[in-house]
Amino acid sequence: MKITNIAALAIPDIKVLQFARFSDHRGYFTETFRKSDYKNHPDMGFLKNVDFVQCNESFSRKDTIRGLHFQWNPYMGKMVRTIYGHMIDLVLDIRKGSSTYGKIIAYDMPSGQDSQLNEWIWVPPGFAHGNLFLKDTVIEYFCSGEYSQGCEAGISPLAEDIDWSMCDPKLQEIFSEVSTTTELMTDKDRDGFSLEQWGKNPDSEQFKK
Repeated sequence: MKITNIAALAIPDIKVLQFARFSDHRGYFTETFRKSDYKNHPDMGFLKNVDFVQCNESFSRKDTIRGLHFQWNPYMGKMVRTIYGHMIDLVLDIRKGSSTYGKIIAYDMPSGQDSQLNEWIWVPPGFAHGNLFLKDTVIEYFCSGEYSQGCEAGISPLAEDIDWSMCDPKLQEIFSEVSTTTELMTDKDRDGFSLEQWGKNPDSEQFKK
């Protein structure tokens, strides 16, 4: 796996890992994951004790909004990439005691056949995760915990008490435009907790800085 760059986003616990594709006249080849590289790369210490136990693939139609989801017992971190299409990844800090609690960031993750790079975004436990899709899109994500029904919840990405001050204004504007018109969002996600409601839920104590 040819890792070309590892960077922290505005909330430093959120990481982006870029890796190369090898292209010629036939197309391209890439290694999307190699355990030894994840274990031995000097800048990958944030995954030192992470064991990926589940891999999921998801297709979403243009203007779909998903999230903001999180899980405990077991905790679930996610390593997410766009296989093809255009995803904007959404990450909300729900760790009580964190200096960025209640703040959301967005990261633009398009992927096409002609791109020389692809990217993973790492969303550790303690963050609510969601997506906005600007094209028909397929994504893949590795999970550090198996799905556990009954130990999951969601904060509505439309909640008025989410703090967008750390988010790229252009991505926030795109989200606002799509969210006011799209029908491709489940009632469960649309009617999820507000940040205040979740903070009063006893299960919110599962996530602390």
